[in-house]
Amino acid sequence: MANPILNEKSFSKVVQRSAGEAGWAAPQAGQQSSQVFHAPITDGPVSPYKSAEPMTASGTASAALLLMLLLVASAMFGWSSVSEAVDGAVTFPGWAMAGALFGFVCAMVLTFKPKMARVLAPVYAIAEGVFVGAISKVFNTAYDGIVIQAVGITLGVFVTMLVLYRTGVIRVTDKMRRTIIGATLGIAVFYGVSLLLSLFGMNISFFNSSSPMSIGFSFLVAGLAAMNLALDFDFIERGEKAGLPKYMEWYAAFGLMVTIVWLYLEILRLLAKLRDR
Repeated sequence: MANPILNEKSFSKVVQRSAGEAGWAAPQAGQQSSQVFHAPITDGPVSPYKSAEPMTASGTASAALLLMLLLVASAMFGWSSVSEAVDGAVTFPGWAMAGALFGFVCAMVLTFKPKMARVLAPVYAIAEGVFVGAISKVFNTAYDGIVIQAVGITLGVFVTMLVLYRTGVIRVTDKMRRTIIGATLGIAVFYGVSLLLSLFGMNISFFNSSSPMSIGFSFLVAGLAAMNLALDFDFIERGEKAGLPKYMEWYAAFGLMVTIVWLYLEILRLLAKLRDR
């Protein structure tokens, strides 16, 4: 998520690790890399030589697009798996929640093993997509048309943040990065505690209500998710400039997808609260 997944620690680790690999050296600030690796003509699939091809923003965009397509396709399946009764009640499939948990496991593995992103990121997209599709159907049954609204607002926020970042209106500084990541981790802890309390029949009243405080909290969290997009864009840009390894395209695309899904779900919750007013 540059969400905490795409944080400064992850970036630094990859730079340090990759600097020692054959065929790749991370350029220092203000310098151009002078090391060029020439693999022999007979270099083949079993060659011990590593590829010098670096991460690019366009490659990350392509990976992100593929992941989003996988997520949308699996979301359609998750949507269709939710049955609706005559009285309007819905049955949420338990295995859809299992998809969310499996996706969480993939995310945790990728946090420590970014090299596995090319394999685990698509798996995450499929697993998370099933959950997103199922929960979207539940919301849409209770609030007709809310999913279209949430998708439209999410796309609008994404485009707006991208334009603001590309035009320099939003500049990611070290202080801003630390603040957003810290706030995001705080929200994650709060959500985790809320989930644990709910398992024991206890709920934080304002969290699920439609009170002004609850709506204000949802606005705050949705805004934080939107600011994480700026960190994602910054991670991708810095990764390209530093010449990070090619597999980091999938890692960065994965982080961007996590942020987009989070933003969508927060907007979905916010719209539901506003309709309950």
